[in-house]
Amino acid sequence: MTDFSYRDLTVVHEDNHIIVVIKPQNVPTQADASGDTDMLTVVKEYIKNKYGKPGNVYVGLVHRLDRPTGGLMVFARTSKAAERLCEAIKSGDFEKKYLCVTCGIPKHPVGALTHYLKKNEKTNTVEIVPMMTEGAKKAELEYHVLAEKDSFALVKVNLLTGRSHQIRAQMSFNGTPLFGDAKYGADRRTLKHNLALWSAVLRFTHPTTGERLAFISYPPEDISPWKAFELGRFLNFAAVTDPYGNMKNYIDFAKKDDKK
Repeated sequence: MTDFSYRDLTVVHEDNHIIVVIKPQNVPTQADASGDTDMLTVVKEYIKNKYGKPGNVYVGLVHRLDRPTGGLMVFARTSKAAERLCEAIKSGDFEKKYLCVTCGIPKHPVGALTHYLKKNEKTNTVEIVPMMTEGAKKAELEYHVLAEKDSFALVKVNLLTGRSHQIRAQMSFNGTPLFGDAKYGADRRTLKHNLALWSAVLRFTHPTTGERLAFISYPPEDISPWKAFELGRFLNFAAVTDPYGNMKNYIDFAKKDDKK
């Protein structure tokens, strides 16, 4: 996507320390060899233009989404916020939940996957390798099948580590590649569509106020394969509340970005 600009940016939340936005699919997180417009640059331009800031604008990149993945991202607006958010990610205090659609139904409706991944620079993919392989990184996730439709499944994924292509590689190795994923063996009939992987829930502690924040974004419900499932049944308070039902801040950002 080369015509995406700060004027098109969907902002979920912003304050002096953080900004939460929706990354469209097929926009890179940061500048790469393609030269296409990237999210980090767009967020900087948005802040620069909205607040009339001169010179370079600080925006901290604290996590990434693969280019074909869409959904929620948080950026830091101060170096202190960036440092604390990065610490939260390392400590496991930063929750990331995704929705995906798989080709095939996982054998177990609820499960956890642990693998070791290694990047193949030539093919820009990751491979499942033995634990002792040089350069291998541990990858962990939990998944829950929410619904089934024909030979496809709507699956919620709780990402425990943040490896490149992690969900795509692990679900493929599990026998259920993601809808539309040419790199990891999806059904050829699905390849005319975007990758069915969406960053749906972010939950973390605000880096300065200490409030527990939760944000939800729905995938585009009017296109395949998402329109085959009743997404509103699955993205709700239960997706983000803690075990005791407490919620200090909750923002449901369903459907607003579908207008883009």
